Formats: sequence, structure tokens, C-alpha cells
Amino acid sequence: MAAASDSAAAWRVYMLRCADGTLYTGITTDVMRRVAEHNGEGGPGARYTRSRRPVQLVYVETAADRAAASRREAEIKQLDRARKLALCAA
Repeated sequence: MAAASDSAAAWRVYMLRCADGTLYTGITTDVMRRVAEHNGEGGPGARYTRSRRPVQLVYVETAADRAAASRREAEIKQLDRARKLALCAA
């Protein structure tokens, strides 16, 4: 059942700018819910963002499925800060 819901959902890779200026990258099927969670609304969010609130959404990219989203997340995390910022600006 989980595999069916994974394939039916639109997976997205997102990037947040934290209050301290750092960038956080993640994946989800509901970007706005996840951003709210990162900001402490309706869930704890990621451990990294809990002490760096508020966070602001700066980039979203759609992926074909969860596996593709995870691969793209890993690619983005390997980029240096300048390339991440360029990606956000594009």
C-alpha cells in the first residue's frame, strides 16, 4: 500500500534558508506542510532546523518518484554554497 501512495504522490525536493543564513535541503510530497513543520507548526521538523527558525522556502523542484527525489536531494547536498544559491536564484 505504501508503494502505491508513493507513486501517486508528487515528490518534491525543496531548499530552505534558515534564520542563521544556512541552507537545508529535503524531500516531501507536501512542501507547505513540511515548511510549517520546520517552523514548529504541527510537528517538530528536522533536528537541524529546530534551532534555526524561522525558515523560508527558497527552492522547489518536482521529481518523478521518491527514489529520484532522494537522488536529487543527495546531488544538491553535494553542491557548494555558491551553486546552491545559484540554483535558488534560477
